[in-house]
Amino acid sequence: SNSGAKYITELFSKKHIEIRFVGGCIRDALIGFSKYDIDFAINCEPDTTIKILLKNNIKVNDYSKSYGVVIATINNQKFEITSLREDYNQKGRGTNVKFTDDWTKDALRRDFTFNAMYLSLSGELYDYFNGESDLKNGIIKFIGDADIRIKEDYLRILRFHRFLGFFKNIYIHSNYEEVLNENIPFIKNN
Repeated sequence: SNSGAKYITELFSKKHIEIRFVGGCIRDALIGFSKYDIDFAINCEPDTTIKILLKNNIKVNDYSKSYGVVIATINNQKFEITSLREDYNQKGRGTNVKFTDDWTKDALRRDFTFNAMYLSLSGELYDYFNGESDLKNGIIKFIGDADIRIKEDYLRILRFHRFLGFFKNIYIHSNYEEVLNENIPFIKNN
């Protein structure tokens, strides 16, 4: 079922553009889920991604191109391919984006440690914030200061609660409860 993923990775590898699996698909595979969406992070700008996909007759949705996100569809399966980026001036759901070729900077903008893991095509895991260990230990940990990260995007509160359901035994950082509760009123206004 992942012939689409294989095809995409081969296309970009042939062009010497580094592409890695990222985020949810790695997290879910490590947890043992068998069904999950496959997302990629890629070291090129979205226009390049689009050009290569279209040249190979792959259906493209570039609706979120300004955020570096391109969706490729192969055999009705969607693959999100996001250019490495830094986010700045974040307000609620909006952000300014600057593309980068630095994988660490891309990882820093992600929400939780276990969503910032990348898997190279050779099978090497890039885990900049010990996300694998947090996942094993049932720890939901924001990357950086929880309060700042929530103020950048209030939906992270909802994402935090969604992940609570992932683990049998959960460890919640002592100040998170307070930070989450303080920020809840802002969800309604965003």
